[in-house]
Amino acid sequence: MKILYAIQGTGNGHLSRARDVIPVLQKKGEVDLLISGIQADVALPYPVKYRYKGLSFIFGRTGGVDLFQTFAKAKSRRFVNEIRSLPVHDYDLIVNDFEPVSAWACRLRGKPCIGLSHQGAVLSARAPQPEKVDWMGKMVLLNYAPVTAAYGFHFRAYDDNIYTPVIRQQIRELPVADQGHYTVYLPAYDDERLIEVLSLVEGDIRWQVFSKHNKKPRQINGIELRPVDNDAFIRSLASCQGILCGAGFETPAEALFLRKKLMVIPMKNQYEQHCNAAALRDMGVPVIRSLKKKHIATIREWVVNGSVIDAEYPDRTEEVIDRVIARHAGVVV
Repeated sequence: MKILYAIQGTGNGHLSRARDVIPVLQKKGEVDLLISGIQADVALPYPVKYRYKGLSFIFGRTGGVDLFQTFAKAKSRRFVNEIRSLPVHDYDLIVNDFEPVSAWACRLRGKPCIGLSHQGAVLSARAPQPEKVDWMGKMVLLNYAPVTAAYGFHFRAYDDNIYTPVIRQQIRELPVADQGHYTVYLPAYDDERLIEVLSLVEGDIRWQVFSKHNKKPRQINGIELRPVDNDAFIRSLASCQGILCGAGFETPAEALFLRKKLMVIPMKNQYEQHCNAAALRDMGVPVIRSLKKKHIATIREWVVNGSVIDAEYPDRTEEVIDRVIARHAGVVV
């Protein structure tokens, strides 16, 4: 069986999950990998057959997606050529983690495309939604990478086709400790904002900040700034007391699995993150709307009195893959 596994390359979560999905798929057949997107900091330890620019969301520096840069870098002619060049009919099964090139290539050629992503769970009617629905954001989520069937991962199993998160083995095998520091990963904020706000949180707090905008380690006002590095980040995560991060999926899920205190800030102009924030809030995780001075007291209260949220995330990756293959391998429309 020939399998195409197509992965979104914007952000690090999709590629982090792929590290555990790929070896399971390789047990089931011959696997080719496709990655599109230009915003990831995590590399895959597997050969990639197709690399495309695709349609990337560009992170800004003030807490959200930079819509101007996102649209400026979207080359429609190139994207259409990528779709046309992808030989989707060479494959018996196409598994898609919110990746637009393969999704639209399948849609235009009548080829089944099976979604295996967090977004598939977010779009479920049974998954938590923010109080204010962003209809434009929801339409983007629905049409960015359309699939014929969706299997999703979320913080809880809200529906029959929704599973708890894929926690990569690298995280599952970590020795966990509490060395007292707080890990920060907020890629949509620049270093100046991070330093300005975190330095005003009272107390002897050690912040380890992983920054997309910083290429060399440095310390300012007692705050340790580090470039994004997968191994260094997970060591910091495993040994921290708590993590302050965006309301993405993989990093909050890993923090919950490791039993770390968690606080999240959803990105502006990112509907998925606001859905995630709604789910995390329901679980008892504190959510703040932005990294601004008016939220300093809330951050301080979390540092002093925040608690760990109980979450059980067993390894069900192969079970999910087996279910997808049993239902969809070799199916034609």
